[in-house]
Amino acid sequence: MSKIQLSPYVNFQGRAREAMEFYHKVLGGKLDLHHSRLEADGGVIIATDGHPDYPAKVGDNMAIALGGTDRDRLTKMFNDLAEGGKIQMPLAEQPGGAQVGWLRDKFGIGWTINIEKA
Repeated sequence: MSKIQLSPYVNFQGRAREAMEFYHKVLGGKLDLHHSRLEADGGVIIATDGHPDYPAKVGDNMAIALGGTDRDRLTKMFNDLAEGGKIQMPLAEQPGGAQVGWLRDKFGIGWTINIEKA
């Protein structure tokens, strides 16, 4: 069976470049502004500016999940993503030892961060 990649497709309603440059700063990786695509650590975010006749409710119906075992790096990403946004649940240890937190960033996008025990 071939491998497929699922990626969020986010409508930033005219702010795609600003959003993608922000995520690139936080997550690193390779940013292709021509195609509004960021690839970082095996994940992909695809962005659009949308259409003015069809405004989107940014962040209301999607979130981006970010997870792994690098506690320091993921904690920094959580804090950086929260800048200018709102932490909905701070990173907190869950039964089983993982840390989980939720936030809405300055663009209204929901994020869930899951830090597994190494």
